[in-house]
Amino acid sequence: MNAPAPKVSFVSLGCPKALVDSERIITQLRAQGYELTREHDGADVVIVNTCGFLDSAKAESLEAIGEAMAENGKVIVTGCMGAEPEQIRHKFPNVLAITGPQQYETVVSAVHQAAPPAHDPYLDLVPPQGVKLTPRHYAYLKISEGCSNRCSFCIIPKLRGDLVSRPAGDVLREAEKLAKAGVKELLVISQDTSAYGLDVRYKPSLWKDREVRTRFFDLARELGELGLWVRMHYVYPYPHVDEVISLMAEGRILPYLDIPFQHASPSVLKAMRRPAHQEKTLERIHKWRSICPDLAIRSTFIVGFPGETEADVDFLLSWLKEARLDRVGCFQYEPVQGAPANELAAPVPPEAKEERWHRFMQTQQKVSAKLLKAKVGRTLPVIIDEPGATVATGRTQYDAPEIDGVVYVASRRPLKAGEIVDVAIERSDAYDLHGSAV
Repeated sequence: MNAPAPKVSFVSLGCPKALVDSERIITQLRAQGYELTREHDGADVVIVNTCGFLDSAKAESLEAIGEAMAENGKVIVTGCMGAEPEQIRHKFPNVLAITGPQQYETVVSAVHQAAPPAHDPYLDLVPPQGVKLTPRHYAYLKISEGCSNRCSFCIIPKLRGDLVSRPAGDVLREAEKLAKAGVKELLVISQDTSAYGLDVRYKPSLWKDREVRTRFFDLARELGELGLWVRMHYVYPYPHVDEVISLMAEGRILPYLDIPFQHASPSVLKAMRRPAHQEKTLERIHKWRSICPDLAIRSTFIVGFPGETEADVDFLLSWLKEARLDRVGCFQYEPVQGAPANELAAPVPPEAKEERWHRFMQTQQKVSAKLLKAKVGRTLPVIIDEPGATVATGRTQYDAPEIDGVVYVASRRPLKAGEIVDVAIERSDAYDLHGSAV
């Protein structure tokens, strides 16, 4: 019983879905008596949760594995890149184990073999909400695994499988535990949030004294009763999203939608095989804003997709000006090994992709600056992420952590992380706001 607890060093790469996988693995290990350490050197074992979506992400994952091997030597690899282990095994033949995404039990078993647990059953090692890798005041809530779409540039279904929705009751119980632990903001994530429950035909499950359907609207409505900021990510613009906008207009969930449009040109969207690509998205956006005028929309786009023409880019930029999206990210197309898109058409030259990316960002920067300027003079609720002696950093309801803009908040008193304060917005720049706590 007096033996020191074995130490695990953990590296988590990739998207928020992978971060949730890391949290589940760490929660299980902590429950079994393992300690976490930030240093590879001196740890009993290192776990690297990889990303395998793009070649650049694979390179980052391989670099992280290499650093762990050099500093420690006892390394377990998991995550999306682990679904195709040959490349890892070729470069690092001495890693202890390689598993794919969501294979929590296999990872934990590999840890047991490398460093058996020294568990004291009399100690309460894990809080009810599990171990989180995010700050205390916000958390990612993953509602499903996998994806049943077949976008031509994506291999996520190959890595993570088809859509598997969690029962609504299970999701709501996790959300309630997070709320009781002090979480103020829930970031709802999946690969396709709009498709939640489609695989189980919206089967109901028990939540408290009633049944709740495993359906996007029903889940959003129930989450809105918890008194938290609820933010929706990875939503595709299907018609049934309209009814969720009404919850935003009523103030039940945040007036925020993260929709990965990826492009606007019909020919490019068709080549991408994007779900809902035939929807008239500009009409839908106008309708959403008529229901909820305060709605903020963020999105991601790809330029330089194989076969993309200058006419396609002109269409995209014109669409962008009319759509007036609040927050936008843009990526230059990067071939993914095994993706059908690589064979669709001749690749766009690198210099053309670079030029199109700059044109896109310049166009969106003007849109963003104008929308932010319109917020000057308003008083907005802001959640504080980073305290400061006189100036803290936070976010409005229109901004998600790490991917959107921030608000620099001047205050006469120190503000705490997780505190929600009213802020008078005094000025703006291209991406951020500045103001004073009221």
